[in-house]
Amino acid sequence: MARASARKSNSTDITRGSGNVFADLGLPDAEERQTKLRLAYALNAVIGRARLSQAAAAMRLGLNQPKVSALRNYKLEGFSVERLMTLLNALDQDVEIVIRKKPRSRGAARISVVAA
Repeated sequence: MARASARKSNSTDITRGSGNVFADLGLPDAEERQTKLRLAYALNAVIGRARLSQAAAAMRLGLNQPKVSALRNYKLEGFSVERLMTLLNALDQDVEIVIRKKPRSRGAARISVVAA
């Protein structure tokens, strides 16, 4: 039985991402998804630093434990951007929104979330 020999190509095509994986994948509402993800990441970081159990986090956030579990696992379908910001406030975190004109060097305006 003859085997076909496969040759590996040493060249790899690399495409630089936009910084938003949701946009790169062509998903709808990419900016909102990215914003929610970054807010959830900040929430999970605060919960982790405080060493809160899911039950304790649920008490502080006014949620039930399954909602905290969804948040901890980045299942964000039931959370709006506004709700995630309110949850950060419940953990004594300030949320600051800064609006400014985009630089001319960038083609489109964007939304970004930066955790300090």
